[in-house]
Amino acid sequence: MDDMLSNLTTYGYLVVFLYSLGGGFLALLGAGVLSFMGKMDLGLSMSIAFIANFIGDTLLFYMSRYHKSEMMEYLKKHKRKLAFSHLLMKRHGSWIIIMKKFIYGLKTLIPLAIGLSKYSFWKFSTYNALGALVWTVVVGGGSYLFGGALIEGYKMVADKPYLAPVMLIIVGGSVWFYLTQATKKH
Repeated sequence: MDDMLSNLTTYGYLVVFLYSLGGGFLALLGAGVLSFMGKMDLGLSMSIAFIANFIGDTLLFYMSRYHKSEMMEYLKKHKRKLAFSHLLMKRHGSWIIIMKKFIYGLKTLIPLAIGLSKYSFWKFSTYNALGALVWTVVVGGGSYLFGGALIEGYKMVADKPYLAPVMLIIVGGSVWFYLTQATKKH
């Protein structure tokens, strides 16, 4: 366990950066808990996660805006989800750029869908920065504040290892069911 913590504190900031390019929830959660334990710096971890999350979504927007032909090959398999993303954009407006940071499965599709539209790059960047900031404060700050409870939860799962797969199946199944129902043809 000590070796793992040593590696995380050594390479943790790099992991937070790389993982936050594509989402970063678990990396930032882990960084918050490690900051609670005194193994990482919370401000630095949150700053790195914010920058990487902003860059990641901006790159997705850019790729779909300026490399449509290459992106369309990938997006052919996700037409329903892409249409669902456009529907969410119409229904919730620009706020979906902030909300999608917290919804697994939409984090990638929303910037791609917006990039395919005529949505302003500067407006997207503004909402993307605001969303990344809110996401960083909620996830990073929350995991730091509730670090003790998260550590106790980890110990409980470590003592009863059969709980982890059950919890993953329930959460993963719920997300899959929601996205399947939301994109189903009516």
